[in-house]
Amino acid sequence: MDLVLSTFSFHQDARSRTGHWPPTGGLPRDDARSWYAATSTRSVSHAALRGSKRHDVVVVGAGLTGLSTALELAEKGMDVAVVEAKSVGWGASGRNGGQVVTGFTKSLHEIRKYVGTADAEQLWRMAEEGKRLVQQRIEKYAIQCDYTTGYMYTAVKPRHVASLRGMLDSWQGYGYRGARWLGREETRSIVDCPHYLGGIYDDENGHLHPLNYVIGLGKAAANAGATIYENTPAVALEHGAKPRIRTVEGDIVADFVVLAGNALLGPISRDVATKVNAQIVPVATYIIATERLEPTRAMAIIPGDVAISDSMFVVNYYRRTRDHRILFGGGLDWSGLAIRNVGMRLRNAMHHWLPATKGTSFDYCWGGYVDMTSNMLPSLGRLGPNVFYIHGFSGNGITLTGIAGRIAAEAVAGTAERFDVFSRLPQRTFPGGPLLRKPIAVAGALWYKLMDLLP
Repeated sequence: MDLVLSTFSFHQDARSRTGHWPPTGGLPRDDARSWYAATSTRSVSHAALRGSKRHDVVVVGAGLTGLSTALELAEKGMDVAVVEAKSVGWGASGRNGGQVVTGFTKSLHEIRKYVGTADAEQLWRMAEEGKRLVQQRIEKYAIQCDYTTGYMYTAVKPRHVASLRGMLDSWQGYGYRGARWLGREETRSIVDCPHYLGGIYDDENGHLHPLNYVIGLGKAAANAGATIYENTPAVALEHGAKPRIRTVEGDIVADFVVLAGNALLGPISRDVATKVNAQIVPVATYIIATERLEPTRAMAIIPGDVAISDSMFVVNYYRRTRDHRILFGGGLDWSGLAIRNVGMRLRNAMHHWLPATKGTSFDYCWGGYVDMTSNMLPSLGRLGPNVFYIHGFSGNGITLTGIAGRIAAEAVAGTAERFDVFSRLPQRTFPGGPLLRKPIAVAGALWYKLMDLLP
């Protein structure tokens, strides 16, 4: 069974330093805060939907995917509405690791086996367009999100070296020149970790403040004419020539619907429950933000000011912040049950991988459910001629949500060629149905966790 991590859905404050996850496994308190929320540029809010409205398109979800779609549609002159259960960026898009990376989580070799050489090449080009799109939008809309270039994929074990070198070779086979291999000593000059055997350094990748980025996309979409309804959860989808999204206090009739809720999209219709929701399993993962460090100490830990991700199945990922903290993420839980003292566990992991952080404490701990697909690939498709869905970005959400939103907008506008290339990627539902889906995923994950223990 292939298992994959995507982007964050929920978060939990840890200023008490306890790191306890809500024992119910449900939504966090509305007043919970991550370091991203504490440093956000949010300055506006949007009214909730009340009553009946008519728009050309309604997008469900005001995260990176939904707002990218809405922005593209609004700039095409369409009357688009976005309904969001909480606020712009409240879910996955405002809580993730903030890493902008190349390609897909699945290897290009595997993608070619799924869709053939021509489609694989087009998917690669679209992923690269998505990466450029992040930078272009930051510049075009003057989004203040601390975007910084530089990224490293690191190898902990000899088999990781072989895997990463193969990945680099496949990129270079497509003409990519933004990345190069670094040996052990060169890697140590980028990040002060004694455990890495080497890695891929990519200076066309980078990192950013994801909540401020999605807030900036929301402002750009609103300025382009999109209507955003916050505190407006979608509760039902009605199909038809003019599909309808029902909310708690109103409804919207439109010509098209785009479902962009990822792990937070509820079973708002039978086909959403059986086809869309069934493609993912929520998995909990977490991030801590250390206390403020002396600038020289923070820069000594990560001299290159790059984002880092290792090659373990229970992946560790981290970077520096502009206020001289280390954001350190990892710690996966496949059961959906509460994990006690998760913040302390992450701190211990950080001390192992970054020994120079020993003695530091953390001011924030947040985490949540990632939407995991079974084949490590995003899932784009239709539930009919006028209802589209987009989800499952498999650890590369910041890069791929932008291009997915663009090609979804193209499809709504009548040009679906690029959307159809994405939709030809295999879309698999997890076995076991609603009751057994989670236990089966847990069993599969255990095997991969055991692999992390092998040389």
